[in-house]
Amino acid sequence: MLALVLSRIAIMVPNVIVLTFLLFTSVTSFLGTPAAIMLGENASPQSIAELNAKLGFDQPILSRYWNWISAALSGDLGRSYSTQQPVAQMIADALPLTLELASWAILIAFLGATLINSATFMKKLVDRLTAAVSIVGITVPNFFLGLLLIYLFSVQLRWLPTTGWSPWSRGAGQHLIHMILPVITLTTFYFSSFTLVYKAEYQSVKGSLYIQAARSKGLSEARISYRHILPNSILPLITYAGLSLGQLVGGAVVTETVFSMPGMGRLLVEAISSRDFPVMLSVGMVIIVGVMILNLVADVTYSLVNPLVRTSA
Repeated sequence: MLALVLSRIAIMVPNVIVLTFLLFTSVTSFLGTPAAIMLGENASPQSIAELNAKLGFDQPILSRYWNWISAALSGDLGRSYSTQQPVAQMIADALPLTLELASWAILIAFLGATLINSATFMKKLVDRLTAAVSIVGITVPNFFLGLLLIYLFSVQLRWLPTTGWSPWSRGAGQHLIHMILPVITLTTFYFSSFTLVYKAEYQSVKGSLYIQAARSKGLSEARISYRHILPNSILPLITYAGLSLGQLVGGAVVTETVFSMPGMGRLLVEAISSRDFPVMLSVGMVIIVGVMILNLVADVTYSLVNPLVRTSA
């Protein structure tokens, strides 16, 4: 297991360096220097040049990247150009909400897709339910589904708050009420795609000889489904879930924006609109490293379930 983790980390490091360099190059090259934006349209070329020199934007790209990444590795993410707050503190305030939203979505989608689709004793109901949800999840974009849920449950029925967020400190009830619609929005797509992957593998395992042997012993269909088919059908879904983590982060960003939640998504959108380079770069780096770490967790989880992976690592 240790060899597997070390080999994955050895692959992660160069990937992180390449991706963060591409991020830094694209942000600082294509969006222009921040001096002109910070000083306004009436700023003189001399004052813009002086501020660029002060911020280090007159240096070669490799030198600027090294200064940024070395400072970031030491914990210094700089200060926001817009608010003058430490970027590390802004990310520390926003990240827990994004992690919570993504965790709820991936957990509910994973458990729902496996447990509900294994309920063979009510096959017709399950098939109709998953087919309806899958159509919505695959065809309707996240932002449109979020707006649709707001209109239905907040505007028309007035059951749930329209937008916003309530921290745990104000009470678990208020917090969870504000999380319901964003979690449903983000979960629907992943439940749909997980269902398609799991169902295909489930049908394959269901026809195996050992399943027929278990059935010939007189075991109930529910016991066969949950004790024998589910554990052997879940491996491809773990791999697929690991590959979906990057999309999950993107979906969380869109969902937070629709529901005006103060997570990493809204922080990134505000940073882009104000050309706040330190925040943009730091949020991008956190997303890159976060996806890498989550993929590592998925690999380790897969190896725990499938011992053949450990022996081949």
